[in-house]
Amino acid sequence: MLPEADEVGPRDHPIGVPGNSGIPAAIRDLVVVVPFNDPEAVARALAEHRGQVAGMIVEPVMMNAGIIPPDDGYLAAIRDLLHAEGALLIFDEVKTGFTTGPGGVTAMTGVVPDMICLAKALGGGISVAAIGGTTDVMSLIADGRYEQVGTFNGNPLAMAATRATLSEVLTPAAYERMTRLAARLRSSLDATIAQYGYGWHVVSVGGKGCVTFKREPVREFRDFLTIDDRLGHLHWLMQHNGGVFLPPWGKVEQWLLSVQHDEDDVDRFARNFARLAEAVAG
Repeated sequence: MLPEADEVGPRDHPIGVPGNSGIPAAIRDLVVVVPFNDPEAVARALAEHRGQVAGMIVEPVMMNAGIIPPDDGYLAAIRDLLHAEGALLIFDEVKTGFTTGPGGVTAMTGVVPDMICLAKALGGGISVAAIGGTTDVMSLIADGRYEQVGTFNGNPLAMAATRATLSEVLTPAAYERMTRLAARLRSSLDATIAQYGYGWHVVSVGGKGCVTFKREPVREFRDFLTIDDRLGHLHWLMQHNGGVFLPPWGKVEQWLLSVQHDEDDVDRFARNFARLAEAVAG
């Protein structure tokens, strides 16, 4: 989980680094890490652990490392590799579900996973999450072979918020509006970057986006580690001082549009970014 450059190990056999203390080595040893956007690495891991891999959990658009979209064909390729070995494909769409569109990345790409996890935007601010899957997978719960229980399962408040969010807030008109705002913001940022010739690039999917302060494309976590932290933190500070409150991690996904935002909001972001570009030039 977000290891430093000296912790990741060799690319062909990355080291699993716990996100925090207290995770036993016995648990970490059950996880095999592979680079994103690399079907060959998945094939190699499956061959090295034949018959031992239950499934692969992946963000179909990788986040917490800027925003890293999948290469064309990547998701379909790893699905086919996993299924050939009797393993499942699991999409973590906690961040991408609903923020990228009504069907998340699953709908955008047409690659349907065996299981999916959703949360955050699902409840419009109320704590809620959901899992789903194919009939074969979910029948394990339906017929009692696996007991899926929880204190807040089917919580009435969370379910009411979810129903309202899906039926009254995240409407087709709302998605069309967010798409227009995202395009407006991206166009402004691209124009500023081109004006100063920095070679930075905007990466966005649905309502989420970021500026990657690097000339080369970022295709995996190791690429992300080479981004200059200082520019990201300066961007955060200048946006914050300019009235745009971003997550306090300069390199990760930087903005998320919502149904509450309007043209004035995205224009304010763009003006703050232009001031950043001018300051860097100076």
